[in-house]
Amino acid sequence: MTETLPESIEPYEGISSKAYEHPADKAATAALHAVPMLDTVVRKLVEWRYERALRQFYLGNSVKVGEHQLPELWSAHNGVSRILDMPELYDLYVTWGVRGGAQAVGSGTPMIVVGAELLQQLGPGEQRVVVAHELGHILSDHVLYLTALDILLSVGNGMPFFIGIPFRAVKAVLLEWYRAAELSCDRAATLAVRDPRIVCRTLMVTAGGMPADELSLDAFMTQAMEYETWDDPSDRVRRFFQEIGQSHTYAVRRVSEVMKWVQAGEYDRIVRGEYRRRDQESDVREEASDAMEFYAERFRTIFAEIGENLSKAGSQLGGTADQLADWIRARGGPFGKGGGPFGKGGGPFDRGAGPSDDDEA
Repeated sequence: MTETLPESIEPYEGISSKAYEHPADKAATAALHAVPMLDTVVRKLVEWRYERALRQFYLGNSVKVGEHQLPELWSAHNGVSRILDMPELYDLYVTWGVRGGAQAVGSGTPMIVVGAELLQQLGPGEQRVVVAHELGHILSDHVLYLTALDILLSVGNGMPFFIGIPFRAVKAVLLEWYRAAELSCDRAATLAVRDPRIVCRTLMVTAGGMPADELSLDAFMTQAMEYETWDDPSDRVRRFFQEIGQSHTYAVRRVSEVMKWVQAGEYDRIVRGEYRRRDQESDVREEASDAMEFYAERFRTIFAEIGENLSKAGSQLGGTADQLADWIRARGGPFGKGGGPFGKGGGPFDRGAGPSDDDEA
């Protein structure tokens, strides 16, 4: 298959991440952005807590990619950075044992780290997808916002503002957002390589752990369709409880989500140049208000579906969703009317293990 090379793709000048972000991702980041001083405080916390230390670690214990070091990967990085009109060209490192295969690290001066194990499985097109996916995390500032939510969960119980918060429900919402953030970055990668099949192929490689030339994309797409259309109610209940605790949507579902987004026309609209620019950001308070209703409705729908097949558990879960919605409304939004916490985070391109207290960005 002939691939569109980066140099032949016009950049999306000034594109805002809000132009393509998944609704759940857009709502959550808007809500957090509305917290006074969060950007300033958390960015400093990220920088001083671990960003500088990790930069020294990677500089001293990995391979820094450049024109004369892994030039093919460097070319991919340059190409997709130009296409996404990134504010600058960020440092890129390759090392062994990267959690999740690849990560965007830091917020003040971000960098990208790609695992050698993953890199060995990637062709030129897949390399561009992985780098563009991580650039999507940087453009959306996911590291900053995941930091804030990490501290919300770790210290929230001891803060008066969070008394009465239904933490099990909040954790479910945060994992829902975490998965949505990955879908946003798959969209960024799709725009950067201008070919959704290359993104799907990359997801196939990460799922199978084998190079693309040893696998069949058509068969994997058929597998994704089989997963989406599986209609046994009891199996779908089991699937729900597997997926709800994951930080990453399963690879086959990510394939389906990419194709749904493309088929809905949003991809073509952006390619035509019809997209929100960074200087056209909407009112963050308006989007934060939208977040409240989005999450409440999203989880009521999910729990209602489960309740049809698992009435007792469905009733309990539905009550949890309503409890969360009531808590949000009582405080005027997901993070209240005037303040909020701050913390650590990140976004790997991987198969999907749930985040833990010691996860690094």
